[in-house]
Amino acid sequence: MLVVTAAGALGGLALLLATGLVVANRRLYVEEDPRFDTVESMLPGTNCGACGFPGCRALAEALVTGEALPGKCTVSTEAGRAAIARYLGVDAGAEEARVARLACQGGSNVARRHAEYTGHPSCRGAALVAGGGKGCYWGCLGYGDCAEACDFDAIVMNEHGLPVVSEPLCTACGDCVEICPKDLFSIHAVSHRLWVACRNLEFGDDILEECQVGCTACGRCAADAPNLIRMQDNLPVVDYAGRHRSREPIERCPTGAIVWLEADGTVVKGDAARPVVRHTTLPVAPT
Repeated sequence: MLVVTAAGALGGLALLLATGLVVANRRLYVEEDPRFDTVESMLPGTNCGACGFPGCRALAEALVTGEALPGKCTVSTEAGRAAIARYLGVDAGAEEARVARLACQGGSNVARRHAEYTGHPSCRGAALVAGGGKGCYWGCLGYGDCAEACDFDAIVMNEHGLPVVSEPLCTACGDCVEICPKDLFSIHAVSHRLWVACRNLEFGDDILEECQVGCTACGRCAADAPNLIRMQDNLPVVDYAGRHRSREPIERCPTGAIVWLEADGTVVKGDAARPVVRHTTLPVAPT
């Protein structure tokens, strides 16, 4: 008898709670704008976050509510952004595309290693073992964590173990920035053609024993463009808020650590930069 009473009480309680949930759902339900789904379907669906929103759904909601314009999605095509603008009856707007940039040129043909890492082929794993064994502590370790993390196939490893970013494929999602243990990647507007391709913080020519293309903090680039470049922690820092359309800062760099990046991916070095003639891997340096 007690079992039947308990079962009846629990059943009644369950029915009461279910009824309360139904009533609450009907009274508190907020009807969602059907345009959210439509606009989301018109977006690329990459959920890369390049627009500054956590995903395409969040961007779709922002577009419908007027918080953003279609141009915010730099991953979509021009036609795709125009279609969203027509559907919503708004201006498409414009947003400059951004890409990931690597602050290192120290491939295996110009940068020495003092030890061979034989663990799991991962930059993060190698970095835990005395910094990775590379002579330049700040240099790229070359195991390709960034390429593996890139969902858009925008990063490939070249023959010297350096990541190469394809600007047309890069969505500026930032996955490579997060995964690099040496903090060598950063996100920049594509118009930022003047680039410091080094993170070495040591002063002087001693770094050249470890990496032939490292920045020696000579300061010539800053001297040639004082309103554009300043030296900080033995590295040139470019003020991208100013005009940086001139290649003058790269011309006297003796190692080619500061470069000009063409839209097609070509890396241009100044006339004073010593040419790189070696194309094979440097032997492991004695410790």
